Amino acid sequence: MKGWLVVNAFLESYKFKDIYELLLLSAKAHNIEIQMLTTAQVSGVVGEAFAENELPDFALFWDKDVLLARQLESKGVRLFNCADAVEACDNKALTAIKLSEAGVRTPRTIIAPKTFEGVGYTDLSFAYRAIEKLGLPVVIKESYGSFGMQVYLAHNKDEAVEIVKKLGHKEFIMQEFVTTSRGRDLRVNVVGDKAVATIYRYNDEDFRSNLTIGGKMRAFDISEEQAEEALKACRALKLDFAGVDVMFGEDDEPVICEVNSNTHFRTTLDCTGVNLADLIMEHIAKEMIK
Repeated sequence: MKGWLVVNAFLESYKFKDIYELLLLSAKAHNIEIQMLTTAQVSGVVGEAFAENELPDFALFWDKDVLLARQLESKGVRLFNCADAVEACDNKALTAIKLSEAGVRTPRTIIAPKTFEGVGYTDLSFAYRAIEKLGLPVVIKESYGSFGMQVYLAHNKDEAVEIVKKLGHKEFIMQEFVTTSRGRDLRVNVVGDKAVATIYRYNDEDFRSNLTIGGKMRAFDISEEQAEEALKACRALKLDFAGVDVMFGEDDEPVICEVNSNTHFRTTLDCTGVNLADLIMEHIAKEMIK
C-alpha cells in the first residue's frame, strides 16, 4: 500500500515538522509505504491527470488546501481527511452550519454578512443585533484561524465595535459565550469513530484554554455523553480523525466549540501516552482493504 503525506509547502515551524515525523515513523512501523510531498510538489494542471503509476493508493492530507484536495479526489485518490471535511473544519462559519444541521449542541452563532477588501464593515447594525440576541460578553472569531489566536472576547458594545473594525474585511462569526466553560475545555481526539484520548485544558488567566497561549493540561476520562457528542460532530463533518474541542455547559453537558481536521497531537501524546499517528495509520490500513 502506497500513500502520500501531503503537507503545506510554506509552514516550516518545528510544531508542524514534529507531527510529520511522527506520522512518517508510524507509517514505517505499520509497513505502509508513504512519501511526504508538499502542496507545491503535488499541484498540477487543473483537469489533467497524473500518469497512472504516479497516483498513490491514498493521501493523508495534512493541510487545509481544499482546492488541491478536490483535485486529488477528482483523480480518484482516497483522502484522509476528505476535502469536504477539511473545508468544513477550516471555516468556523461552515462548521457552525454543518453542526447545527446535524443537531450537534454548539454555542448560538451568528455569521457576519460578507464584505470585501477595501470596503470593510461600514454598517455595524448587524453586530448590535447579534449582541442583543447573544448577550454580553460575546465571542468574536475570525472564520479562519488556529491555536486560539484569532478568537476575541468583547465585554461590551464598544469593545465589539473595536474588534470588528480591526478585522477589516475578514470573515468572522459571533458566538454566545459559555461562561461555565471559561478558560477550560476538553480536547477529544477521535479516530475511526472512536474517542481514543482526551486531555483537559485549562487557563486561569484567559477565557481561552489553548496550550499555545498559556493553557495547561492533564489527562481526562470523558463521560459517555461527552464522547458521543464529539463523535456526532465528526460524523456530521465526514471526518476520519479529528481533535474536537468540547466545552462544559451549565450542567456540564457537552457543547462543541470547534473541530480540527489536522489536530496537533504532540500534546496529547505527551499527556496521555497515546500516539494518534499509530491509530491513524491503523485506521487507514483498515479502510484501504475494505
